[in-house]
Amino acid sequence: MRALILTAAWLVLVAGTNTSTAEGAAKSCQLINGKSMMQAELLFGRRIAGHGRVSDAQWSDFLLREVTPRFPDGLTQLRASGQWRDPDTGRITREPSFVVRIIAAETPETLARLTQISTAYRQRFHQQSVGLTLSTTCASF
Repeated sequence: MRALILTAAWLVLVAGTNTSTAEGAAKSCQLINGKSMMQAELLFGRRIAGHGRVSDAQWSDFLLREVTPRFPDGLTQLRASGQWRDPDTGRITREPSFVVRIIAAETPETLARLTQISTAYRQRFHQQSVGLTLSTTCASF
C-alpha cells in the first residue's frame, strides 16, 4: 500500500512539472550567464610505432604550431593513460596519452579545425587515429 501511495505521489509531481529536462538545463545555463557550446575532446596517443614515443618537447611544439593557432581563445590539456584495440590485429595497446578539451561554437569552421589538428597529429607522429568526442554543454567564461 505504501509503495502505491509513493508511486501516486510521484506521478502527481511529474504530471505537475511543466519544465522539461532540456528547459531546466537551459534555465540553469542562463542563470550563470552561459551559452550553449560544443565541447570537443581530442585523444592523442604518444606511442609512435617503431619510433618510441612523442616527447614532451614534441608535444609542446605540436600544441604551439597546430592547436593553439586554431583555438587561441583557450583549451585544456590533460595527461592520461589510454588504451585501444588495434583493428588489424585485435591486440589491446596501452599507452600514455594527452587529452585536449576545447569549448567552442558548434560551427563548420570549428569542426574543420578539429579535423585539421587530427590530421596533422596522425601525419606528424605516424598515428592510425586520433580520438574525437563531441558533446553539447553550457559554458560561461
